[in-house]
Amino acid sequence: MTQQRPLIIFLDANILFSAAYGSPALERLWDEAAQGRYLMIASYYVVEEARRNLDKASHRIALEKCLSQVKLVPEADPGMSCPIPLPEKDRPVLMAAVIARADCLVTGDLIHFGPFFGQRIQGVMICRLRDLECGNCEWIVDGSGTAG
Repeated sequence: MTQQRPLIIFLDANILFSAAYGSPALERLWDEAAQGRYLMIASYYVVEEARRNLDKASHRIALEKCLSQVKLVPEADPGMSCPIPLPEKDRPVLMAAVIARADCLVTGDLIHFGPFFGQRIQGVMICRLRDLECGNCEWIVDGSGTAG
């Protein structure tokens, strides 16, 4: 049996924020990343957004510990056009995921990204954490483009 490459997941700020609070589902995600199932990536932009929204020192420390398993990727050129209608503050998130060639963007932002869940945008599947937790993420990599 050949080993598949890890799924490259771009983490939105709300995912990093929730990880700093100790979400059990996100602890599992970090454990699975440590086992090689996922390669977690984020841009400086989303990391800074998560940091700005953490008031307690203990949560900021927890975020830094979480970030030790996250690869920082370059920001997208601010002049890049965004292929979907997103608020200005969310465009750099999607575009950084696109230029990093992420398999998926994991976000809890139901308002802005929700209409695009289960859709592949310039090669990046927009999904929720529970889409990864289903235990069968081949739909992201195989190009079927349908969320289970």
